[in-house]
Order: sequence, then structure tokens, then C-alpha cells
Amino acid sequence: MAEPQHVPVLLEASLEYLNVRSGGVIVDATLGLGGHSAAIARRLGAAGRLICFDRDESAMARAKARLAALAEELGSAMPAVEFVPRPFSEMAEAVQPGTLDGLLADFGVSSMQLDEAHRGFSFRADGPLDMRMDPRSELTAEQVVNQADEEELANLIYEYGEERRSRRIARAIVRARPISTTAELARIVSACVPPIKKSERGHGNSGQIHPATRTFQALRIRVNDELGEIQTLLKSAGSLLKPGGRVVMISFHSLEDRLVKDSFREAQRDGSLEVLTKKPVVASEEESLRNPRSRSAKLRAAEKPGKSEEGRGKR
Repeated sequence: MAEPQHVPVLLEASLEYLNVRSGGVIVDATLGLGGHSAAIARRLGAAGRLICFDRDESAMARAKARLAALAEELGSAMPAVEFVPRPFSEMAEAVQPGTLDGLLADFGVSSMQLDEAHRGFSFRADGPLDMRMDPRSELTAEQVVNQADEEELANLIYEYGEERRSRRIARAIVRARPISTTAELARIVSACVPPIKKSERGHGNSGQIHPATRTFQALRIRVNDELGEIQTLLKSAGSLLKPGGRVVMISFHSLEDRLVKDSFREAQRDGSLEVLTKKPVVASEEESLRNPRSRSAKLRAAEKPGKSEEGRGKR
């Protein structure tokens, strides 16, 4: 099981900016393996309510087990927990406006999804080219790789992977088709482009990243419409919060972070949110060493103007 190794990214910062209070109502938009939710539940208390969204039913099943164990530990101090097996883009259909004290979203692929070869998210182990966060979805990475024309492939690898050598990669993919596994695709990309220097992705000045990293990111974003999902959530987040309620979002690459930053700035201009993080919060050196996934994480937070019934206002 992956749970023992699961370390929630920027956990302390998330809890600080959410300002979780006993009796509050919090949404975890990206439940994953339940690391953030478990920590939030400890602070909500018996009068609190935790609403958990995830479109990956396998991840939700594991998180349910984790939170059930926490309920045994906390007993009567455990808050009410509701599980919503839907994408967070549908949150406005499941949550009443003006009812949340906090909303947390931790974007991107989960450690569990990366670790399970049969899900096809990673080239670390050979598996089918799938990459669906929701296995019920129709579109797979294999379909994109084998059915998209060369120009479409090049454009999506450039746009979603921020890969300058996208045309060379797309040409190599088309020549090698059909491609059915992650290892095949990784070999094809590796044969036509050099490894990525870590400094190119903000990871310092030493070491290299696998040359297929950006291509895999681009395909995953396309298959799961990740940027569209984020845009939809950002449009509704403010309306779901109570006055004084907070939204905290953790991004893992510049495309996600740019959407959050721009949305928060626009909301601040129109007075619907106040930005709490002038610059994104990043992991400490200690956390980065302990949890390598946190190295690229950026946290931004905002608050809905006004005071809650408990009198909570600006920090």
C-alpha cells in the first residue's frame, strides 16, 4: 500500500492559511490519499464538517480507509465527513453558495497514481498508455498518441508540456506509431531529445530530468482536461465561501500556478477575494529533502472579504 509513504505537500502552510477552526466547514477538492484531509479533520472537531472530492475512485477508497481509522482514534471528536466521487469542477453543483469556511485544492497527479504502473502516468515502470484520473473517462493517452496528427501533437506538447522541442518529438511519435506502453513512448522521446537540466524547471543547478517528463505531463493534462478543471473551480470558488472563508491552492507547474495567480489577482481587483500570499509559499529545504515532490509546489491563498459568524477576519 502507498499510504505509509504518503506525505502531504506543504501541509503546515495549508493548515495555516486555511485557518481551520473547530466547527468549520472545509472542502478538500483533491482528496487523494487523504493526508491533508486527515490533518484538517483533527482540527475541525465533532461540530465540523469535511467534504472530500476526488474523481479517482481507487484513491477515494484508500482515503476512506485512512479516515475511518482516524475516526476510531478520535471517537466523538471526529467531524462529519462526506465523500463526493466527482471532479472538483462540479463542486458548485454539490456545495451550496456561501457555506464554506475553507477550500483546499492540491493539483496534479497523486503519488499513488504515479506509483501504480497500470495507470500509465509514469515511465518509471512500464505500463499501458492510460493516464486517466477517472478510469470511467473515455479518452486515454494511447488514443491521443496514436490518433492525433503531427501538428496537434506538437502543439499540445508545446503548450501543456512547455517543451521547446515539441515538433521533433511529435515527428518521432508519428513515425513510431502505433505506441501502446509508457516505456515505448519514453524510449522514443529519449532518442530524439536530450535530458532536461533541472535548472530549466527551477530545481537548482545540478542534475537532470528524464527527457520524456514534459511530454508525459502534456499528455496527462490533455487526457484529464486539468487546466479546464482548474479554471472552472476558480470561477466558482469565491461564491462558495462564507465571508472570511479562505481558498488555498497548491500548484506544481507554471501553467497551473499562472491560472491561480491571475484568477486571484482579478478577484482582488473586483473585490470578491483578498490575496493573502503576495508571493507563492514554497517548501523549506527540509521539506524538499524529506518529500522531493514538494520541490515544485507553490501555494497561494485568498480570503473572502468580511467576517465570519465567529468574528474571523483578515490576518
